[in-house]
Amino acid sequence: MTLDDVDAHLRALDGVRARNTEGRRAWYVDGLLVARADAQGTLLVRLGGRDRERLVSAHPTTFGVPPRWEAHAKVQADLAGDADAIRAALHLAWERQRTARSGV
Repeated sequence: MTLDDVDAHLRALDGVRARNTEGRRAWYVDGLLVARADAQGTLLVRLGGRDRERLVSAHPTTFGVPPRWEAHAKVQADLAGDADAIRAALHLAWERQRTARSGV
């Protein structure tokens, strides 16, 4: 998966807007971060709690939590990993952020 693939997937979801943040590609819904490019070949996805734990357990070669992100609701995805799992994580992050604003 590439950042262009991530962009195409996220832009197909309602309300997602792309921007550059600190020189990195990032995607937001209603002003809330969904994902952003992280270290070379990785993507930071805004997910925490059970969703994060489940993804890391189910796909340990695709997802991880670097020490700097342990206290945050974020998971790092290796773009060379399972593309379907990454798309599922992006969808979960989009849904989480979309409902955070609407209170649904």
